[in-house]
Amino acid sequence: MTSEWSRLVLYDGECGLCDRSVQWLLRRDHRHVLRFAPLQGDTARPFTGGATHFESMVLIERDARGEHIYQRSRAVLRMLGALGQPWRALSWLRLLPAFLTDLPYRLIARYRLSWFGKSDPACRVATAEERALFLP
Repeated sequence: MTSEWSRLVLYDGECGLCDRSVQWLLRRDHRHVLRFAPLQGDTARPFTGGATHFESMVLIERDARGEHIYQRSRAVLRMLGALGQPWRALSWLRLLPAFLTDLPYRLIARYRLSWFGKSDPACRVATAEERALFLP
């Protein structure tokens, strides 16, 4: 397992919406600044504390001061900021209070499996370059 990442996106590997979100990020992350790992995997285990029910994508950022963990809308807004323009422009929403930006996130998270179903791993085959962005 490699620890060479500065931005790690943890996502529910069983969620159809989460899978689509990761695919969306992959298509727009031209600089390859994001790494990805399922919340159910070995890489995420130190951050999940053994939880088995997940309702949030998580972004972990590493810098000289340590690791910073962001959840729900804060994670998504920081992911958008990392993609560069034009997506960085949306990251200004971080200035709003989290309870406001988390409202739609929590609503969608609550119904995501019934609205979007479970992830179908046979849907898309990742390229070798994309596979290198995923951790177990």
